Amino acid sequence: MSATARERRITAAELAAADELGQRLVRFMRAVNRAKWQPVRPGPDGLERLAYAVLFSLVHEGPQRAGRLAELMHAEASTISRQSRQLVAHGLVERRADPVDGRACVLAATAEGVRVFEENRAQRNRWLADILADWPASDRDTLTALLDRLTAGIETTTRHPADPK
Repeated sequence: MSATARERRITAAELAAADELGQRLVRFMRAVNRAKWQPVRPGPDGLERLAYAVLFSLVHEGPQRAGRLAELMHAEASTISRQSRQLVAHGLVERRADPVDGRACVLAATAEGVRVFEENRAQRNRWLADILADWPASDRDTLTALLDRLTAGIETTTRHPADPK
């Protein structure tokens, strides 16, 4: 969003549309969270869902320092540390010497970690495909494009001044 767009006065109609979207997003997030807590097949014993998010980042972004993972995931370093310990203990992630600074370490997905990630990804894809099965292809494509556009806008917009963090 350009500085001009941020500085302009927001109309009542735009605020009403934003409120309507906000309500739908809250409902959507609740539905997704409810679905996430109904596992099709549980992961390794004691592995939290956030650990899968860490694994996702490592598979997609490659080996990372814990601090960089915290930035990517908008999480506290202590949270990443706890989740990475679980992943290491389950053999899904390994610690390696940082190629840039050998005194530091990076976290990297193991072959087993990639396998577990891909298995979970396949389950998620089957679940979404089932939900969208009766949607026309054009609607699925439109949803994907608009969701990507909304996400990009959120990622590139600074926090609202009223947001305490």
